[in-house]
Amino acid sequence: MRRGRRIAVDVGEARIGVASCDPDGILATPVETVPGRDVPVALRRIAAIVAEYEPIEVVVGLPRSLNGTEGPAAAKARAFAGSVAKVIVPVPVRLVDERMTTVTAAQGLRASGVKAKKGRSVIDQAAAVIILQSALEAERASGEAPGEGVEVVI
Repeated sequence: MRRGRRIAVDVGEARIGVASCDPDGILATPVETVPGRDVPVALRRIAAIVAEYEPIEVVVGLPRSLNGTEGPAAAKARAFAGSVAKVIVPVPVRLVDERMTTVTAAQGLRASGVKAKKGRSVIDQAAAVIILQSALEAERASGEAPGEGVEVVI
C-alpha cells in the first residue's frame, strides 16, 4: 500500500462530492460538496482542495451501469476527470468504478436518520467517501493503484 493522502471526487449533475483519507490510507472522510453546474468554478475549487491536502492522487468515480457498460454519466465523469487532470498536474488522476455508491450513500444516510432535504447536501460527500474507501480497499488487496489512469491531454 502506497503511503499518502488521496482525494476522491463524485461527479454529479448539480453537485460534486469530495472526500479525503489519512496519509496511511485507512479512513476516508468527507471534505465538502462543490457546486457542479459551473464547471470552471468547480475545477478551481477542486484544484484549491488538491493544493491544500497535497494528495498523492485524485480518484474520480466512474459510474458504470450494473452490466458494466458506460453511458452518458460515465462520459461526463471521464471528461471531468480529464479536466481535473489538466488543472492539477503533476498529481495523477485515476478513474475507479463507482456502481451504486450514491444509492448506498443515500441508504446509509436514511438509516442514520438524516432527513432527505438535509441529506442532499451531504449525499455527494458520502458517495465520495464510499468511492475512496473502495479504492483504498482495492489497492490494499491487489498491491496496485486502483482503477485506470487518466492521461493529461494538453
